[in-house]
Amino acid sequence: MGCIRKKEIQKSENWKRRATMSSPPAIVNLRMLFVCCILIAVKGGWDEEVGLLRRGGEQREFDYFKLALQWPGTYCRKTRHCCSSNACCTRSNSPSVFTIHGLWTEYNDGTWPSCCSGRPFDEKEISTLLEPMRKYWPSLSCGSPRSCHHKKGPFWGHEWEKHGTCAYPVVHDEYEFFLTTLNVYFKYNITEVLFDAGYVPSNSEKYPLGGIISAIQNAFHTIPELVCSGDALEELRICFYKNFEPRDCAHDTSLRRSCPRYVSLPAHGSWGFRSNTTAAS
Repeated sequence: MGCIRKKEIQKSENWKRRATMSSPPAIVNLRMLFVCCILIAVKGGWDEEVGLLRRGGEQREFDYFKLALQWPGTYCRKTRHCCSSNACCTRSNSPSVFTIHGLWTEYNDGTWPSCCSGRPFDEKEISTLLEPMRKYWPSLSCGSPRSCHHKKGPFWGHEWEKHGTCAYPVVHDEYEFFLTTLNVYFKYNITEVLFDAGYVPSNSEKYPLGGIISAIQNAFHTIPELVCSGDALEELRICFYKNFEPRDCAHDTSLRRSCPRYVSLPAHGSWGFRSNTTAAS
């Protein structure tokens, strides 16, 4: 019941008592049937979107955080169309560091909470963070992901509504979620660790997967999750306790099996998209 507040429960109980005392039995039964139907419909639809089946439709408090990072040089190779929101399309300013995909809340059993209670995304709430957000947490596509409210919206809105709203009680609001994520990203600087170890962007070199894992493990005392696209490293994820001390991810750190023994870190700007196209993909 991590996302359910005590006041809401108390209000619900008070309403039921008043209804029982003041309404005829038949009306009370109809009211309760109506409320139950609404709850079942909402929980069923919610779970279908999230893709999780949870007992009773409830989402308990999360167990740990997972910071997911993207390597733009790999991700941007998929780009075929450009738009103003796609950081892959600006060759001169395209990212040459690992950028943030999201800060995700996880359960120890390998599932995760999603779309918990909270306000919809409002960019005004993070107006003072926009400069570092655009640089270190850019969108790498033209697509508009669906929010928890079944509407298409910005990449940041998707990350807040799907994951950030479930970070209570560690994170209390939208601004704190994005600020916290940026601070964790800067403190555990994956790009710096790998570059210092000699794993730098290249369109010709391939690096031992075990060496990349060891470099991160030696720096932060945690085993990362790695995701590849072909022979190129696409995502790197590290996990944290709720106090943001590193820990191993609880489920399937063998994701690195999606990667070959030797991987590349493609240099940014090496992909072939249609630069004369402005339509969103």
